[in-house]
Amino acid sequence: MKVRSKAPLRLGLAGGGTDVSPYSDEFGGSVLNATIDMYAHAFIDTDSTTDLVEFEAKDINEKDQFSTKSAISIDSGLRLHRAVYKRVVEQFNGGVQIPLKMITHSDAPPGSGLGSSSTIVVAMLEAYRQLLSLPLGEYDLAHLAYEIEREDCQLIGGKQDQYAATFGGFNFMEFYAEDRVIVNPLRIRRWIINELESSLLLFFTGASRDSSKIIGDQI
Repeated sequence: MKVRSKAPLRLGLAGGGTDVSPYSDEFGGSVLNATIDMYAHAFIDTDSTTDLVEFEAKDINEKDQFSTKSAISIDSGLRLHRAVYKRVVEQFNGGVQIPLKMITHSDAPPGSGLGSSSTIVVAMLEAYRQLLSLPLGEYDLAHLAYEIEREDCQLIGGKQDQYAATFGGFNFMEFYAEDRVIVNPLRIRRWIINELESSLLLFFTGASRDSSKIIGDQI
């Protein structure tokens, strides 16, 4: 079986940083963002004659593999790919590992400030959702992506990227204690969107930055 998925990258327009704990837990956070026509892509192929799980991240030119007969470690290799796979098989497949090949790539380079890491996670989860017919709504999918990054992988960051990639479009998001999130889709007139699009230029400077360092300073 073959499955393809994609999730959109986002521009943060206002409120970035207020979605990060402990600020959002104590004061509540508010973020305005919009997704763009650049995506993170995921492809799963389960037509394997081996017992291998194979990952390939084309945008960073890295490959990783392990046997379904071994325990899943997320401390080496492509950590996000392994963490998503581990959570899916343990939470939704009774711990039974599935031989497959997962290929991912992003239209934007890593560290570009468009939420590419979280968007890759959402795209992978969506592919697994389709593959295994998982009963996950949009809030479920976004929260699961957040848990995998922030809890399983211990990566520092906020919540807006996962929800933007899952819901898409223009959204006003509210973040509260105990992981309570409210996503308010905005119905914006087409002419206003046209004006905004015609007034924006997006450039890659050739330099990436480590978002966890920046967010660590904010915390």
